[in-house]
Amino acid sequence: MAEIKINDSINSDVLVVGGGIAGMTAAIEIAETGRRAVLLEQKASLGGQVATFHQYFPKLCPPACGMEINLKRIRVNPLITVLTLSQVKKISGSPGAYEAEIVLNPRFVNEKCTACGDCEKACEIERNNDFNYGLDKTKAVYLPHLMAYPLRYVIDPKFAADERMKKCLAACKYGAIELDMKPRNIRVKADAVVWAAGWKPYDAAKLDQLGFGKYPNVITNVIMERFASLSGPTAGKITRPSDAKEIKKIGFVQCAGSRDDKHLAYCSTVCCTASMKQAAYIRERYPQAEIHIFYIDARSPGRLEDFYAKLQKDSKVFFHRGKVGKITENPQNKNPIVAAENTLTGERRALELDMAVLATGMVPNTLDEPPPLNTALDDFGFIAPGASQGIIGAGTAVRPMDVSASVQNATAAAAVRPMDVSASVQNATAAAMKALALVSRPRQPADNAGVSLLKSDKTPEAVAV
Repeated sequence: MAEIKINDSINSDVLVVGGGIAGMTAAIEIAETGRRAVLLEQKASLGGQVATFHQYFPKLCPPACGMEINLKRIRVNPLITVLTLSQVKKISGSPGAYEAEIVLNPRFVNEKCTACGDCEKACEIERNNDFNYGLDKTKAVYLPHLMAYPLRYVIDPKFAADERMKKCLAACKYGAIELDMKPRNIRVKADAVVWAAGWKPYDAAKLDQLGFGKYPNVITNVIMERFASLSGPTAGKITRPSDAKEIKKIGFVQCAGSRDDKHLAYCSTVCCTASMKQAAYIRERYPQAEIHIFYIDARSPGRLEDFYAKLQKDSKVFFHRGKVGKITENPQNKNPIVAAENTLTGERRALELDMAVLATGMVPNTLDEPPPLNTALDDFGFIAPGASQGIIGAGTAVRPMDVSASVQNATAAAAVRPMDVSASVQNATAAAMKALALVSRPRQPADNAGVSLLKSDKTPEAVAV
């Protein structure tokens, strides 16, 4: 671990913005060639959207099975500097000579934290848990999630000045709580910049006809991932929000806002297989559950076609070709009622369910927070192909993709359209290789200019704040 002083300047070979699966991959690939990488993340921990998943393709395993390896590779590599709660204020320069002004927002917990949890036990204040989409609560001092890196508590800034937080200060025997911690400003000099800012789900509340936010038993695909997770708000039990009853009949509404000129005009490529994945783990966990999937076109590229074919053979999984026009509610039992026309048979049908899941698409974070240096974006907010300003897009910043493709892309940065976890990994690998081409300096020894390394043993470690 290390402490970075205010206004310190860090010399690096590559600056990577975004600490999700693509950004992590890019930083790792860069550092393992002997180059220095600074990895920035706005939130209090690395992991991005993948950390919130119950399972991801293609292995259908929980995030821990892949992320823990990457986190270890980051943790033991002294050429990687991780800056969480960080924001890019400005980037100037050109390929081979960039300078970035970075703001490190206060965590209110310093590097002395051992994650013992005493502060959390003493805390009297609760807050909505954004990691679980507000479906449960955490204390005002909390660990971001079970795989958090750095493994350190953080205090919600809305409550740092609250008098009640002094009980947390008193409870910490290590002196790790700093309620008066201030933002810090640092400069990073780098030859290349990789932009892996990730994605967010489309706001389902904009889809008035589908009832999200109005009917409690209409949820989204990302919320379903949290319900299914053992670390989620229901400890892995998939239940109805209205009455906590386990589901018996559930529907998936594909292209919720996608392929729609009024919302997202593009296909996010991963939503069909994500719903199939969710249908599969629901059927495994609840063998009597009945699944209905309403789709425009079922898209399961490559080897995922076999997964689709296997699901089609399940006697309790029903595919309905037709876009859902409206969702209403049975007021007596709060069951959502899904209305759709089957485009194969012409039949119009209203189906009553225990729960409806909206498969919302991927929206690049670059849409609302564009990269600096006038980096070109396409019509949908993704980093455009062949952007010449020097910012290298990676992962879902360039197109919707899965984890695997995103990792590969972060190693080479060549793609420019939407991807799932697999695709995101591939994309990240591509970005790293593209960034390394801009690095002119020789490989560096295992230290970091402007950073004091505090090591607990002889094993080199990454810098993480």
